[in-house]
This record gives sequence, C-alpha cells and structure tokens, in this order.
Amino acid sequence: MKKITTAQYKEMLDNITPGSSFLLKSLRAFLIGGAICMIAQFICNYLIGLNLSQNDASTFTSIIMILISAVLTGLNVYGKIAKFAGAGTLVPITGFANAVVSPAMEFKTEGYILGLGAKMFIIAGPVIVYGVLTSVICGFLLLIFRTVIG
Repeated sequence: MKKITTAQYKEMLDNITPGSSFLLKSLRAFLIGGAICMIAQFICNYLIGLNLSQNDASTFTSIIMILISAVLTGLNVYGKIAKFAGAGTLVPITGFANAVVSPAMEFKTEGYILGLGAKMFIIAGPVIVYGVLTSVICGFLLLIFRTVIG
C-alpha cells in the first residue's frame, strides 16, 4: 500500500469536500430566521388586534409557533427548511419544538414507553436540564445580590 503525505491527503480531501459559502449560509439563516420571527410577530399583532392583552397574545403566539413547528416536523417539512436555512431554523421556540418532535417521530416504532416516551427528550433533555440549572444558579445569585446590596 502506497503511503501518502499530509499535503496529498489534504488535496484529496479538498477535491471531494463540497465548497461552503459562509456568506450564502449566513444570508439563508438570516432570511429564514427573520421570516419565522416575522410570522410570529404577525400572529402576535393579529391577536392584539382581537383585543388580547400583550401578555396573552405573546403566550398564544408561542403556543401557535410551537404547534406549527411540531406539525411541520411531523410532516417532514421542517427538516427540509432546516437543511436549506441551517441555523436560521434554530429560533428558540420553533427549534426547541423540532428538537422534541423529531426524536419522537424517529423512535415511535419502538413503542410508546421505551421509544417515544424514553427518547422524546434525547436532544432537548440536556437543554432543559442545563437551562433549569442555570436559572436556579442565577436565581440564587440574584437573591444573594439583593440581600447584600439592599
């Protein structure tokens, strides 16, 4: 077997690896992420126009965006959007809903308990755990800061 040098290996790798345009990917992420946020803002404004308070409209907007993301994930549309937009689909609430529904769809064949129930939070679980842990730490720091300062 013929040995190849590091330079030859890098050249071979560069020849078979598809090119990546950082600017194009950034533009796609910006446009799709912005479109998701624009849709959410439109829904919120519409609900406010129906005489809901800002707080209630925001809550219902979150629920609607989660529902839309979950349905699109179930229909295998969200994954196609994510493939095109990259990080633009990681807008927190829709990306989180996708992270919960996607494994649920993948493991549903293993049953409701050991498949869907056990693996639904395989991606989102660490986010929840460390998010809650960080919130508790920040809460304690705030409590200490307010107690000491005044």
